[in-house]
Amino acid sequence: MKKLILFLSIISASGLLMITIYNLVVDSKSWGADIPASIQTARNYYNQVDPRNFFAIIAPINQFLILLTIILFWKDSISLRLYFSISFLLYAIIAILTFIYFVPRDIIIFTSLIEGHTEQIKAALSQWKDMNWIRSFLGLAGILFTFKGLDTFYKIQQSKSKELVK
Repeated sequence: MKKLILFLSIISASGLLMITIYNLVVDSKSWGADIPASIQTARNYYNQVDPRNFFAIIAPINQFLILLTIILFWKDSISLRLYFSISFLLYAIIAILTFIYFVPRDIIIFTSLIEGHTEQIKAALSQWKDMNWIRSFLGLAGILFTFKGLDTFYKIQQSKSKELVK
């Protein structure tokens, strides 16, 4: 059961990372391709659904899964606690960064008046793109720490198996 939770944590974190990179590499380029027309096109596209809803659902699930992983593996090893706790911390930083930094820029890009505000929108989009690389690297680091924890867990299991054979 605890390995399943660990793998679900890795899957959810990896999914979030890939969507974040997709937004950076594909979506943000189209958003800024021909401002103001490209911003209006993006707004029309997102008129029916807000893509932030995906992150608002999956990110807390990811946080919960890595927290549950810490709890489930707590007694196995101090190093496991450390690796999974670092992942949790990195994902928490991403959540805080999202609310403090990205949401205000999303509001400028996707809801503020376009007319008379194109420079503000361009600046917000540029800042969004630059900082999204940092957010992506934090997510990647969190995933790598989780994988390091997984690798350590298997090494611990292997060493326990060898001891039982003796």
